[in-house]
Amino acid sequence: MTDAAAAGRWVLTLYVNGASPQSIQAIENVRRVCDEELGGLVELEVIDVKQQPALVMRDQIVAAPTLVRRLPAPLRRIVGDLSDSARLRLGLDLRPADASDGHPGPDG
Repeated sequence: MTDAAAAGRWVLTLYVNGASPQSIQAIENVRRVCDEELGGLVELEVIDVKQQPALVMRDQIVAAPTLVRRLPAPLRRIVGDLSDSARLRLGLDLRPADASDGHPGPDG
């Protein structure tokens, strides 16, 4: 078990394609959801696929933006439009915004 898993932390990697409007929107939305739902319990790494192609190959990324949830397990990928906060929360297994009481995850 990693230190992040032992501490109940979330580890996310967001792959984007340069500074396109879609990439900027994806970064902003992912950060907002992380701030609202996970507080200080998240490690978010943003990777530009143009600048780090080796990581794209390593993680088998086929489209950008792609958000990879490494922890908590199981590994999960959310591919494509990340502008929909409800879809993003669902993909991360978080409660819908209206049901949130400030605690991460479906079990609170």
